[in-house]
Order: sequence, then structure tokens, then C-alpha cells
Amino acid sequence: MLGFYKTIDNAVVQTDSITDGCWVNAVSPTLDEMEYLIEQLSLERDFVSAALDEEESSRIEVEEEQTLIIVDAPLATAEGKHLVYTTMPVGIIITPRNVVTVCLNETSAVTDIAKGFVKNVQTHMKTRFLLTILLRVAQSFLIRLKHINKMSSHMEMELQKTMKNKDLVQLMGLQKSLTYFSTSLKANEITLEKILRGRVIRLYEEDQDLLEDVIIEFKQAVEMSTIYSTILSHTMDATASIINNSLNDVMKILTIMTTLLAIPSMIFSFYGMNMLDLDGYAPYTWFALLLSLVLVGAAGLFFWKKKF
Repeated sequence: MLGFYKTIDNAVVQTDSITDGCWVNAVSPTLDEMEYLIEQLSLERDFVSAALDEEESSRIEVEEEQTLIIVDAPLATAEGKHLVYTTMPVGIIITPRNVVTVCLNETSAVTDIAKGFVKNVQTHMKTRFLLTILLRVAQSFLIRLKHINKMSSHMEMELQKTMKNKDLVQLMGLQKSLTYFSTSLKANEITLEKILRGRVIRLYEEDQDLLEDVIIEFKQAVEMSTIYSTILSHTMDATASIINNSLNDVMKILTIMTTLLAIPSMIFSFYGMNMLDLDGYAPYTWFALLLSLVLVGAAGLFFWKKKF
């Protein structure tokens, strides 16, 4: 799907064709749409292919008058009944005339700009527009990280009530999501450092405030990802310890019950031996029963004093 947008009267408006200073947004483009972009905008074919590669990592590449910036953006996916966050590459191709974004799936960092939710967007100012996209990417990471934190807190409360496998699987999914986020944020941070040097993208003084916001948001996202990952890892370890302790308690109770039940069984088993002929002697039966109760009570008292 292709979309053409341009800033008119300080608002992002969708247009019908490509013009100078417009923004071209390609979401999961077909082969015909890819060929249209390559022919109309003279885009490097490798740049478009790289932006649509799921395994592509965050990087910057320059070819003649075109610059490719690939950053990772968060993406929510479903694994069975559980929600897991992953990342996907978003390609930003800067040409002398336009800015082109290419990605496999819709991401809020781009769609919010297209829907006009972001103010002061200037599509003809390529550097400022690039920084705006990077800022939205960092903010989308922060939103997902806060959601992951809320989900992990909810899972902890559920685990305190009852230990269910689905809650543990959900925690594992959140841990996986944080691993994806941490890896992608570190790669994005390296790409941002290359941009900050000003060798690949020309930086302007009027964009300094926006640039500082991008740096702050990305650093905050990296710190939050590290903190949440550490907390969730400790939660998983604590949960494993609790499960082991609960299992030990159950095994302890079963062992005590087996020991107590073995005492009368051992005493009454003498009736099945050929040591004495006890048939018809009721006192022996009451004696065995009384002896069993006394020994079971003594054993129970012993376990209780030992706090077993």
C-alpha cells in the first residue's frame, strides 16, 4: 500500500501523486508498487529490498545521493493465546526530492504521523522529518515497555494467588519481548550515534531541541528496558524458588502421612505372620489398636516439635 503525504498549511495532508517535498509511505508494498517507487523516484533497489527484510538490523547506508536509515520499531504479535512484542525494521530512504518510508507492517510511529496526530511535521524538511520519525519510534518503545511492566505486575499478582502454567508462559513471553526490545534499542542507539556525528545526515541548529528530545527518549527507553528485564528475570527466579518450596512442602506432607500410616500397618501385619496364634483373642486386637494409636500420636508429636 502506497500513501503520499505533504505538509500544507502546517498540516500533513494526503495527496494523489508524488511531488517535490512530499513523504511517500509504503506499507507491505506489492511487486508492482515496488517497481513504481524504483522507477518514479529512482530508488536503489537494494535499499527497498533491505527495508522489507525481516532480519535486517538497524544501520545506515549511503549510495550516491540517497541515504538509507533502518531502525527497529516495536510490533505486537500473538503466539497462541499470549501477546508477545517483537521488532521489525523500518526503512527511511532520503532522496534529494523526497523522504520514503518502507516497512512490512503498519507501525504507530509512522501511522500516527500519516493520520495527523503529530504536530509541527514538515515533510519538506528532511532532517527534521527524520528526527520526528525517530522520536515517534522511541516513544512507541516507551509505551510498549510501560504496557509490559503493567502486564508483568498483573502476572505477579496472579501467581501469588495460584501457580498456573499459562501465567508462567506469559511471563516467559514478556521476558522474550524485553530481550527483543533491548537488542533493537541498542542497535538503534548505535545508528543514532552515527546520525549525531553529522557526516551522513546534515544537522541544522533549529533542529537541536528535537535532536535532544530524540536522544533523551532513546536513552530512557534503553534504561527502562534494562530495568524491566532485570526485574522480570528476578521475578522468574523467585517464582521458580516458590514453586520448588511448594513442591518440597507437598512432598514433606506426603512423607509424614506415609510414615504415620505405616505404623499401624506394620503392627497389624503381625496378624498375618505365623509367629503367634491370635485368632479368637480379642484383647490382642485392642492392644494392637491401642499400641498403633500411641505410636502414631508419638510420631505425630515428634514431627510437630521438629516443625516438620
